[in-house]
Amino acid sequence: MTKYKMHILVCGGPGCSASKSEQIAANLRSHLQQEGLENEVNVVLTGCFGFCEAGPIIKIMPDNVFYVKVQPEDAKEIVYEHIIKGRTVDRLLYTEPSNGKKTPLDTDTDFYKKQVRIALRNCGIIDPENIEEYIALDGYKALATCLTEYTPEKVIEIVSASGLSGRGGAGFPTGRKWAATAKSKAEQKYIVCNADEGDPGAFMDRSILEGDPHSVLEAMAIAGYAVGADKGLIYIRAEYPLAIHRLQIALDQAREKGLLGKDIFSTGFNFDIELRYGAGAFVCGEATALIHSMEGLRGEPTMKPPRTSDKGYLGMPTNVNNVETYANVPAIILKGADWFSSIGTENSKGTKVFALAGQIKNVGLIEVPMGITLREIIYEIGGGMKGDKKFKAIQTGGPSGGCLTEKHLDIPIDYKSLSDAGSMMGSGGMVIMDESSCMVSIAKFYLDFTVEESCGKCTPCRIGNKRLYELLDKITQGKGSMEDLDNLRNLSHVIKDTSLCGLGQSSPNPVLSTLDNFWDEYVEHVKEHKCRAGVCKALMKYEINPEVCVGCTACARNCPVNAIKGEKKQAHQINQEACIKCGTCMEKCKFGAISIK
Repeated sequence: MTKYKMHILVCGGPGCSASKSEQIAANLRSHLQQEGLENEVNVVLTGCFGFCEAGPIIKIMPDNVFYVKVQPEDAKEIVYEHIIKGRTVDRLLYTEPSNGKKTPLDTDTDFYKKQVRIALRNCGIIDPENIEEYIALDGYKALATCLTEYTPEKVIEIVSASGLSGRGGAGFPTGRKWAATAKSKAEQKYIVCNADEGDPGAFMDRSILEGDPHSVLEAMAIAGYAVGADKGLIYIRAEYPLAIHRLQIALDQAREKGLLGKDIFSTGFNFDIELRYGAGAFVCGEATALIHSMEGLRGEPTMKPPRTSDKGYLGMPTNVNNVETYANVPAIILKGADWFSSIGTENSKGTKVFALAGQIKNVGLIEVPMGITLREIIYEIGGGMKGDKKFKAIQTGGPSGGCLTEKHLDIPIDYKSLSDAGSMMGSGGMVIMDESSCMVSIAKFYLDFTVEESCGKCTPCRIGNKRLYELLDKITQGKGSMEDLDNLRNLSHVIKDTSLCGLGQSSPNPVLSTLDNFWDEYVEHVKEHKCRAGVCKALMKYEINPEVCVGCTACARNCPVNAIKGEKKQAHQINQEACIKCGTCMEKCKFGAISIK
């Protein structure tokens, strides 16, 4: 194996790949080859670095210098200036907004300073398609330790003592789930990885699989040993081709090395994993619906009990955890339960991966200790609001979560605190909104998603959410009443109390949280037929100020429906019945004569 003097790590996550990071890597290799350096400098396409807003990102090791917003044409300068001459390419360094200084080390940026990476420990560091690099960072050492030094009971004891809980949303203690599956008696048991990540704007699990697939495979084997299972299944969306590609490579490599299959580490333990593909149904993130889908049935949930630990895949005891939960396990085995439980809060141990999206400067993927505040995430790690606009709300927990306001910014992020505030941890999506967001429309957006994704098995979810959506649509059309607001709240509680599974039980959260925190906006929509954010088109009206209009005709010439009339050099008027509220007139007016009322 070639021993390289330097490594150039190129982000190969979906965001950077879409911005030509693969071409950047190819150009770097080409210029290195031209200089005869291909055996001294290795170009590695890694997983996601997390700092998506600054992508495409490359990092030079061992110099530990990272460059941001790199373009394919920058490859030549990086090779000739940094690699050959040893000079930093200053123009490609990250500029820290808080002080305006160029920052060569990623660890010195506000984005990374407060992060603690456990589940994401190898993402952006190793080549996810090279098992040797994972092994070099103690990969599969945890599995070897479990098989040669610990009994299955001891493994469960360690996981339980660590305080690790399910990162898929429910937060159920992982050790208890493993123990329940271990106690079930059956000839066959299964370990299932839930990789059906479907929240809008969420990409936590996908990034782990794309950047560090072996960590999940190793953890599943450890879980198999702990509960007495020899077969594993990864249920992953077919629309995640890069994650599937890298998982398949990882599976082949692990089998070739004898780390999956028969008699692992000559201990007599057998364990292998296969992939199962989902068609993109949000409800299949629920364990029983997921299992039905893997069995070739409709992805619908069932009542509990029995729980999957007693009767799961093919009627056999099955342990189901999501990707992020498994990714923590090898580190816990190697570093100990006390180490992991020392991170976080009393009731929420360890770290949590979040996907930051929306109107925030530093969009990306972060991993932070439990107990950090929303304010720290938004204003320190996230860099604050885009355009320095005023913060309005944050949606945590995806479509099933709630919208929190400025008064919630200093609560610690843990399962109980978020639940008490009317939201939830969920799988880790965070959508940040500024004053340009209409909270009634936000609730309507999430209800639209839920209605589309409902499996339809139970009436409260199938019909109730449809009625909720219709009420919200009526309000955004300016046709709502105060009675409709009462009906919204009452129906939401009925749906929460009577739905079959977690999807239906949590689906009204966006409605209830916005009713609680943004009641005045609902009242404005109903009583004043006004949308303060100017989002609800039915409540918008474009008007021309005759004292400012110079009659240039720019608005009339560009109106797609000829709704604006007027003579040259005279004030124009908008036919409100014909206007489709597209905003073209305001965009084309150079005199600021058009406004929204």
